[in-house]
Formats: sequence, C-alpha cells, structure tokens
Amino acid sequence: MRVLGLLSGTSHDGIDVTVVDFSEVDGAVHGTVLHEGSVPYDPALRARLVAALPPAQTTLAEVCELDTLIGQAFAGVAADAAASVGGVDAVCTHGQTVYHWIDDGHARGTLQIGQPAWIAERVGAPVVSDVRIRDITAGGHGAPLVSFLDELLLRGRAGTSAALNLGGIANMTVVADGAISAYDVGPANALVDAVIAKYGLNPLGYDEDARVALSGDVDDELLASLLADPYYALAAPKSTGKEHFHLDYVRGHASALGRDVRVTDLVRTLTELTVRTVADDVRAAGVGFLAVSGGGCHNPLIMNGLRAALPATEVVLADELGASADNKEAILFALIGWCTMHGVPAVIPGGTGAREPRILGTITPGAGPLRMPEPVASVRSLTLG
Repeated sequence: MRVLGLLSGTSHDGIDVTVVDFSEVDGAVHGTVLHEGSVPYDPALRARLVAALPPAQTTLAEVCELDTLIGQAFAGVAADAAASVGGVDAVCTHGQTVYHWIDDGHARGTLQIGQPAWIAERVGAPVVSDVRIRDITAGGHGAPLVSFLDELLLRGRAGTSAALNLGGIANMTVVADGAISAYDVGPANALVDAVIAKYGLNPLGYDEDARVALSGDVDDELLASLLADPYYALAAPKSTGKEHFHLDYVRGHASALGRDVRVTDLVRTLTELTVRTVADDVRAAGVGFLAVSGGGCHNPLIMNGLRAALPATEVVLADELGASADNKEAILFALIGWCTMHGVPAVIPGGTGAREPRILGTITPGAGPLRMPEPVASVRSLTLG
C-alpha cells in the first residue's frame, strides 16, 4: 500500500511530504520511500497563521478561513507528490497545530487545522486525519506520536538508546530494556525562530547555520531565569507547545532583568537553552546512543553543543536508523495512515501516557467507496529502505 504522509510542525514554515510504499508479512513491515520533499507556505498564508497563533487572540471566522486555506495548500502538495509516483492508496495528514490544551499537567484537547476534505477531493484517495485526539481521550498527551516510530527503529539495541527530534519543540523517545518513555523536552527552535522573525534577522525565519547565535554571547542571568521554568521539572509523560513557549515568554524573561539584552545574545542564550535542557535529560536517562532529526540537527551550535556536553553518548543523525533526519515525521504520518487503514494501534502507552493503545484518526473517503484492507494484528518490526 502506498501511503502519502503530510505535516507542518511547530515551526509552521511549510509542508513536509513523503510517499512510502509499505508491505507486510506476519507483522513485519517494510517501507520503501518513493518521494520526499518540503514545500514552504505561501508567505501571506504563513503570516496569517502566525498572527492567529497563541498568545494572540483570533476569531472563529479566521480559524475557518485558515482551515480551508491550509487544507487547500496541503491538497496541492499532496496532489503533486501523488502524481510524481503514479498515485497513492491513502493519505495521512497531521495538519497544522494551532492549539494544544494542557491543564494541570494533563492534555485536555488539541486542534489541528487544514481541512482533509480538500485533500481527498484533489488526490481521490481516503485521508486519515485528526490523529492526536484519540490518544488524548485514552489519557495520553497526544504527543510525541513519533515515539511509535522511534520505538520500532530503536528496538533491539543494547543498552539505553534514544531518538531526539529538534523541531519547534524538542521531543525525545528513550528505549531501555524494552521499556519506553517519551515526552516533550521543551523548546528547540521555537523561541529562536520567534526572535529571528520579530527582528527580521533572516528572511528564512530561522538562524541559518547558527550565524546570529555565533555572533553573540550567552547571558548567564537570562539563561538561569529560563532554566527555572517549572515545566522542565515535570515528570514524563508531558507535552507542551507555543501556547507556553512564545515571543512574549522571551520578552517577559528578558524584561525582568531590568536591563537591555543584545538581540544576538538573546539568540545565543535561547540556543544554549535547547542544548542545556536536552543534554540534561539525555544524561539523566543514561542514553548511550542518540539519533537526532528535525530542523535543529542542521544547527552546528546545537549539535556541537550536544556532543560536547555528552561525551559518553554517541550522537548521530536519524539517517543511521533508516529514516531521513529531515523527513522522519512525514514517514511517521505515512506509517500512522497505514496502521489506521489496517486497524493497527499506532501509539504506545509509554510514549504518550495513554492507558491503552488506540487506533488513531478519522477517515475521509476518497473518490469512490471506502474499502479497507484486511486487518493486521500488530506491527512486530519495521525496516525502511
């Protein structure tokens, strides 16, 4: 079965897409990546999206319009990718997260927009969507869903191994002796990107090659203030997002110092915050092997900082596990789509805190009648190639 995976992450800079051809024998699944890519949002659409995100106030009218416009953007990307491989059997879209509701340490709800009916109309294949909420109804955080893929890729490794994704938010999956723990560590690129965009330091919206950060110095007082955030002391499972870590959050910590902070020092300090929080958690878990993915893996200051702080840990890119460091989450959503169509739960309780595994998502039929394949009992193993 050919499944097309789509997402836009917490950096909300564009749409990642992949097509994976899955085959299965007795629970052993093999996936061949046929297509992968990333398409930036139209600048005007991205600007509207950013303006509507927390802590900004918005209207239901704006949410409705963005739901349609983002759905149409996803549909265009999906149609092009599907055509490039001669068609697909199903699509799984994550959409764009606009709110993740955490109350008293528990996930209460989550909202992803990007209307899947537009994708079904353009591609003609059934579309799996709204994949996080089913986990939340079972007591999970709805995140990090990538823990399902991570566990399969890390399974069988000796000692304690982990997969780290450095998107807008950093999340980590730790596997040790068959046990799994996964959670959101804290901000990876979210705060740096917010500052870069606010001050127009790079039209791309991120600190390319850490050039801005490398021109500044760590402000130790500001870093200490940021590290004192109670979120870091919470036990896993836990999840967070831009509802908590946003530009006004940075401004609040900086203004509390009672003095000016150079913008280059601000970016350097926020980059060091990511290194420090991730390294602390990796060290505390006793991780010997760490596979890194996401946009932050291209930031030399972060990667060099992690390797320097973790001399006892082998730090590599996720490519060594068979999943592209730039495309792992798109592969995840293709896998979730395959699992949902085959009746397989695509979530691990230890990964999200859910009481039990659940089949994820809602299915929008394609051009014809919805025909489900024969169910598969479980996924025992996964190889990618």
